[in-house]
Amino acid sequence: MKFGVVVNEGPYTHQASDTAYNFAKAALESGHEVPRVFFYHDGVNVGTRLAVPPQDERNIQKNWTALAQKHEVDLVICIAAAQRRGMLDANEAKRQGKDADNIAEGFRISGLGQLIEMGIQTDRLMVFGD
Repeated sequence: MKFGVVVNEGPYTHQASDTAYNFAKAALESGHEVPRVFFYHDGVNVGTRLAVPPQDERNIQKNWTALAQKHEVDLVICIAAAQRRGMLDANEAKRQGKDADNIAEGFRISGLGQLIEMGIQTDRLMVFGD
């Protein structure tokens, strides 16, 4: 089965990002496909490279990056939600006249078209968070 995953909540304020990660990992390890994860609303904060959780806590961004690299999962951050929260990749930072970017390795910024495409191309769309 091919699953699309949507993460709507931030990594350290709600359980949704952890639950989505655990679901995607379990699905992939069971032989299913997870071609794309779409981070929307506060879920875009999962993709920041600037978060520094304590060493004895999980690092949800690094978990997602490692999972994506191992299983070739496309990690997409909604551009509109990202911009509202100060999340920019290098190209968008330059376009907006900003002097820094903060998108983590393995994540990319794109629009809602990627969410629609994911919904069309997968068997099930799993949404985590409000």
